[in-house]
Amino acid sequence: MSDNEPGFVRRFADLALSLPLYPLPHHALSSLMHAFMRIRLPAIKLAQMRALTRLYGIEVSEAQDTDFAAYEHFNAFFTRALRDGARPLDPEPANLVSPVDGAVSQLGRIHGESIFQAKGHEYGLTELLGGEEGRAEPFIDGDFVTLYLSPRDYHRVHMPISGTLREMIHVPGRLFSVAPHTVRSVPRLFARNERVICLFDTEIGPVAHILVGAIFVSSMDTVWAGTVTPPPGRWVTVTRPDGVVLERGAEMGRFNMGSTTITLFPRGAIEFAAEIVPGARVRMGQTLARRRG
Repeated sequence: MSDNEPGFVRRFADLALSLPLYPLPHHALSSLMHAFMRIRLPAIKLAQMRALTRLYGIEVSEAQDTDFAAYEHFNAFFTRALRDGARPLDPEPANLVSPVDGAVSQLGRIHGESIFQAKGHEYGLTELLGGEEGRAEPFIDGDFVTLYLSPRDYHRVHMPISGTLREMIHVPGRLFSVAPHTVRSVPRLFARNERVICLFDTEIGPVAHILVGAIFVSSMDTVWAGTVTPPPGRWVTVTRPDGVVLERGAEMGRFNMGSTTITLFPRGAIEFAAEIVPGARVRMGQTLARRRG
């Protein structure tokens, strides 16, 4: 839909697309997709790769291995590594870099505990971070950026800044789509969906790097724990791995299919680059923000 459409037409269209998601068995459907993405029969996996590459316009030439037959299943291709030099890092080592390829959904100041989702929708910082106030406190009045990965995008998630992992929190939840129309219409979407929260200690203070699940995105991995979900789990789970130190630009996790990352920064620590605005396309490694002071 064009951005010039009247607001009520857009809202109606968003609701019409989003309401059918509420009664769906999100995890059951995502489990089916999880299996479908891992079919190893050569004829099927090759047909999947060719069809979805054309459908989404995936840039195969950027892959480390451009031969479809080299991948054991479609998901291995979907989470493919890129060739050396495909995503150069901002040469200024003090700058923070985009952790993903995708589009800027929202960014800006966290107003107390309130994070902006879309016009008419906000969600709470403590709820997003698993319900513990102490975990949220460093980010009150801080800054956030929400980045959306479509199915065409590179699906590995990297570090915006060097850091030492403090803890990883897996929060069970729904798996609503995170496409723009659902972000505009489903209240508290990112605080309702299943997510993997990674808290790092960095030179600018604590940084939270959050992988948000979505329908058909039932698989989220980290480099230190492997596959975190599935299974989806029933309770918030906290782990504190020792000795996980990741440099700026290093891979920290990956998604199956498209999804969203949210990164939280302490108050007054960063200033976003001028080109990082809602709707802008970003590539992993480009300048995301500059440190203050």
